[in-house]
Amino acid sequence: MTSESQEYGASRRPVEDEVDVVAEETQKPAKGGKSEKKGSFWKELPVLVVVALVLALIIKTFVVQAFYIPSESMENTLLKNDRVLVNKLVYHTRDIERGDVVVFSGVDSWDGEFQLEEPSNPVAGFFRWVGTAFGIVPGEKDYIKRVIGVGGDHVKCCDTKGRITVNGTPIDEESYLYPGNVPSDRFFDITVPPGRLWVMGDHRSVSLDSRSHTGDPGGGSIPVSQVIGRAFVIVWPFNRMTTLSIPDTFAQPSLQALGGSAPLVAGFTLAVPLVLVRRRWLGKKR
Repeated sequence: MTSESQEYGASRRPVEDEVDVVAEETQKPAKGGKSEKKGSFWKELPVLVVVALVLALIIKTFVVQAFYIPSESMENTLLKNDRVLVNKLVYHTRDIERGDVVVFSGVDSWDGEFQLEEPSNPVAGFFRWVGTAFGIVPGEKDYIKRVIGVGGDHVKCCDTKGRITVNGTPIDEESYLYPGNVPSDRFFDITVPPGRLWVMGDHRSVSLDSRSHTGDPGGGSIPVSQVIGRAFVIVWPFNRMTTLSIPDTFAQPSLQALGGSAPLVAGFTLAVPLVLVRRRWLGKKR
């Protein structure tokens, strides 16, 4: 053996040793990688939960919110314990319409149709707030009713056939009125003030609606500003899932005689004499 071969031979390992070393080095990082990924997931999970809750609250605040139905006042359209989704954007693109089912706040106004026990501690209060925000439990001061009259409408009960009239036009409520109920068991005659709504429950015999607040400011009507949004679909239970559309009776052209068009009608009424006076004045000038 030459000195050169002796030099190289002294520094090289057997082939078998090299294979073992490579295998050991490649196996160890693989084990460590799995545990690192697992640990990383559990570290990131709380962040993901918080982000999901924040996004859900943003959607609930500005776009769509789930609401729990706590009473029988809207039967059989909505049953107790149903959950509905409420569109909070729709009234930024159109006016509230007769026949809409709306959720509104009764804070500092109407008394609740049901009573909830106050939370026993701050933790219970927090979970109550979360449950209300996501439609798991009811909000004591939130109400859901059907809009019968809008600002400017003359709403009256009842005509000779026992029907509610809006601007002198009777509305046919058979499609949504609770079976066996009459449209109203008490008389009322109101012109809805501008910026307010006359609302009633579909289960008239148990609903504490506008009729129960005729002695309040606004004569029982509610401010448009208190409306949270329009209930547009039942999402729970699944076997009752359906959309909440406006009944056909509210599409009668005669209902539009006043109501939301009142300011426009008044504007034209004032504009015509002004135009005639202006023409006459210009004619004299010539």
